[in-house]
Amino acid sequence: MLNLQQRINILTRLQKYMTGNDPVWLNAKVNAAENNPWFIASFIDNAIQNIASHLLEPSKINTWAASYDIPEQTVAPVNIGITMAGNIPLAGFHDFLCVFISGHRQTVKLSSKDNVLLKHFAAKMASWNPAIKDHIVFADMLKGCEAYIATGSNNTARYFEYYFRKYPHIIRKNRTSVAILKGKETPYELEKLADDVCLYFGLGCRNVTKIYVPPGYDFLPLLTSLKKYSNLIENHKYKHNYDFNLAMQIMNQKYYMTNGSVILTENPSVFSPISQLHYAFYNDPEDVYNTLNPEEIQCICGTEKIPLGAAQSPGLTDYADGIDTMNFLKQLTK
Repeated sequence: MLNLQQRINILTRLQKYMTGNDPVWLNAKVNAAENNPWFIASFIDNAIQNIASHLLEPSKINTWAASYDIPEQTVAPVNIGITMAGNIPLAGFHDFLCVFISGHRQTVKLSSKDNVLLKHFAAKMASWNPAIKDHIVFADMLKGCEAYIATGSNNTARYFEYYFRKYPHIIRKNRTSVAILKGKETPYELEKLADDVCLYFGLGCRNVTKIYVPPGYDFLPLLTSLKKYSNLIENHKYKHNYDFNLAMQIMNQKYYMTNGSVILTENPSVFSPISQLHYAFYNDPEDVYNTLNPEEIQCICGTEKIPLGAAQSPGLTDYADGIDTMNFLKQLTK
């Protein structure tokens, strides 16, 4: 098994590789896009850049690992089964990274929607050091694991809870993100909000699907900023959703606003369909917090902790659902 420094060195090499122009790597990205029409080239590149900058920076990894007192050699590693989501490119990379840096072994069940990129990375890492094959295995079914990390819908989470009930586990359900606006945002801040809303076609749990605005809010600057992603309508899957949702608004005689690629409508739900952004009015920000269900919310943007534009750039300690994955892994001993 690889020791901690060897694992960090491989991740450092991976960071350089994923930001490079190796023809084999470029072809892998093309294959990922062909496998899933939602994975357009610019979004794959955005996900890669965020991973390289925020999750694989050597100084950050060293500080992160040191904060958990990860030993140089993991004496009794256990096998962690990971079921990954496929809603955005490399959605499960943080779980992969946590298990790898902790020194445990992992058996990964990839989503059929995202089964190219991580498998390519693992193969490349194994070409640098064959011992990687002892750390990372891919499987269609998870068997013989001693703990589990699973991400899925609310429905699949119930099955996960049942099947993994006898083992230590982390089960993640549907979540989304919201933003609280003050009405004084600059054009730059609204452009950053557009990133939070539209990156990855809005399919991620860190995508903003609802905004809270003060009474009398002027939506025109926001609609203008969202035009940054007007090209999304050229994607046939996105356009199908936009056309359907627009037709539903018209048929139901609902008030809506649109810039031709994003629909804004007042709606109590924090979850919105693809191409649609919900909004609600508030008088006091505290009223917003009181109405939110913590089990549904991944990020609240427009705050000091998560400023507009930062939702899709999580750091090493921005654990999904607020569950410290590294602490969970640290407790696992034979």
